[in-house]
Amino acid sequence: MKFENMLAEVDGFGKFQLRTILLMVIPRVTLPFHFLLNNFIAAIPSHHCDISSLDDGGVFKNLSQAERLIVSIPVQEDGTHSSCQMFAEPQYPLLLNSSNITELPTVPCQNGWVYDNSTFKSTLATDWDLVCDSRRVNRATATILFVGVMLGAAVFGYLSDRFGRKRMLLVSYLTTVIFGFASAFSYNFIMFAVMWFCTGVGLSGISIITIVLCIEWVDIKHRTAVGVLISLDWSAGTALLPVIAYFVNDWRYLTATLTTPLFLAMVTWWWLPESARWLISNGKVQQAHFYLSKCAQMNGREQFMADLQPEVLSTVILVEDDKRKYSYLDLFRTPRMRRLAILTGIVWFGVTCTYYGISLNVTGFGVNIYLQQFIYGASEIPAKLFIFLSVNKIGRRLIQAGTLYMTGLLILCNMFIPQDKGQYRTAVGALGKMCAEAAFTTLFLYTAELYPTVMRQNGLGYCSFFARFGVAVAPLIMVLEEVWGHFPGTIFTLVAFVGGLSASYLPETSNVRLPETVEDVEMTRRRSISPSEEKPQL
Repeated sequence: MKFENMLAEVDGFGKFQLRTILLMVIPRVTLPFHFLLNNFIAAIPSHHCDISSLDDGGVFKNLSQAERLIVSIPVQEDGTHSSCQMFAEPQYPLLLNSSNITELPTVPCQNGWVYDNSTFKSTLATDWDLVCDSRRVNRATATILFVGVMLGAAVFGYLSDRFGRKRMLLVSYLTTVIFGFASAFSYNFIMFAVMWFCTGVGLSGISIITIVLCIEWVDIKHRTAVGVLISLDWSAGTALLPVIAYFVNDWRYLTATLTTPLFLAMVTWWWLPESARWLISNGKVQQAHFYLSKCAQMNGREQFMADLQPEVLSTVILVEDDKRKYSYLDLFRTPRMRRLAILTGIVWFGVTCTYYGISLNVTGFGVNIYLQQFIYGASEIPAKLFIFLSVNKIGRRLIQAGTLYMTGLLILCNMFIPQDKGQYRTAVGALGKMCAEAAFTTLFLYTAELYPTVMRQNGLGYCSFFARFGVAVAPLIMVLEEVWGHFPGTIFTLVAFVGGLSASYLPETSNVRLPETVEDVEMTRRRSISPSEEKPQL
């Protein structure tokens, strides 16, 4: 008897599974809160040099604020005052004639900056003056978080395969809460960077463990539905984030507010089950029998588990050695696992780099930042509906490759839409975001089906490592617009196309049994469930 047959007997998509999915909503909705938070806490409002201390024999005091700006700060070609330069000394003749300002000597801001607080009460940039020469430091905040997420993927991927999904999920909750609040109340940027990095480590555990725990409790027929359902919390969080940010526009309080739901997640953690697949694969048949009995009881299938002895479970998933502890090295020991690891790593990098390349550029479309973020979140719902309706009919591989190709094509198109056509850029950007989200939704489900149970968290941790590397470099790629305006778009397009090409070489997993061991992956071709296998053979 296979585990899939046993899961079907206790109902692989009943009240037990639905409760597990709902308990995951609270922690998972905090993922877009934090992953996209950089758009708000690192925003740079309009600013100019602080000229409040300037005085010239009392004459300066008699000028209006507009006149002070005219004599103190040069005007740029677009008619706005310079953000980073001021005149070496007040130029009073400019009050009468402003035609020769290009020849006047200027210096960098000498006494700090004055910021426009109409949109944001405070951000990282306004608190620690991360503007002008320090602007790149401010942009690095997203990279800092995702380098932490990248490390966390490797750490939690390994530990959750070794010590269990449920136990390490609690560790990730605690890590995120402790360092999330420490980030919110940091007293300088160095402290914030360290705490923000550690917050990313904890968030990574939430991201990869929750998806695996849900998938491993669901039967083949409902894996697609569950993969889409648990991704809806991301879209909900993406759309809810700008609403919260609009009302909580101080970056410290906003960070703390968005971390708070994890306290409730820690309370609901007690009702989460451990993965029965993982327990059986690690020889813990008594605990596996306990959770399967709980599942059967809640789903109204008590009789099946009452007749099944715990010892029988040891034959459900056959492994060479249930005491063996797998590591990341096992991803590369055998030919097919090695090929799978290389291809999935490239695909994850391609999906995440392009997704966040679009998501972290909400100010580049000529629309209010809150509205743009909400549009991005809302545009993901149709993408998930498309995946739900098509991924079983078309197949995982074709959907994964096709959505990546479309993402790259839309990014390419947006490069040639003029900046003053904000509505068109927003529309094309939203379509690109929709395709990128469709690729992301497919990716988690597809990858969880590709890797065997004994290596599933290691596989997802490894892939997430590459994914977060892609996210970490996305903000740095956007900095290249200073070299050439179309440079970032060109790179994102190429990355999407390479990811799509790699996805086309992965095996199809639609309507096939989840692989349990490395040996299953090494088989020439995994076959789908036949009608004769739907009933367990006791």
